[in-house]
Amino acid sequence: MIDLGISKLAMIGAVALIVIGPEKLPRVARTVGTLIGKAQRYVSDVKAEVSRSMELDELKKMKDSVESAAKDVSQSMQTSATDFEKTWAEATQVGSESGSDYQITLPEPVPEYQHPKKNWRLKQGATPNWFKARTGVRTKALSGAARVARYRPTKFN
Repeated sequence: MIDLGISKLAMIGAVALIVIGPEKLPRVARTVGTLIGKAQRYVSDVKAEVSRSMELDELKKMKDSVESAAKDVSQSMQTSATDFEKTWAEATQVGSESGSDYQITLPEPVPEYQHPKKNWRLKQGATPNWFKARTGVRTKALSGAARVARYRPTKFN
């Protein structure tokens, strides 16, 4: 690359001051600065576009590999399913051909769920409210904000 040191920049500035003149030099410097900024932005945009296209190519390759793996898995599942169906059909044919020889015993049926039939409302209402108030049992739930407002210490002035 071009090696521009402070001495070379000072020399370029002195020559520009002599050639362009002190009145037009600030305007020319601003124009050169904006052109250099635009060039840097253009170069950074090109770099970003190239990196995006490279990432897109990598993503496409990854997508293709995932799709091929999914196809392989689905094919293996299909082959194993067909193998299982064949063995199942063979096993059921053997059982149906000599059905009088084999006695199939089924396990005992699972008992059905029966609700305990407890009345929780009756249980909650068994204790009177005056007893709950005297013993300090909470009968209503407080939100966090209500609890803070209720138990906030008083401020001393």
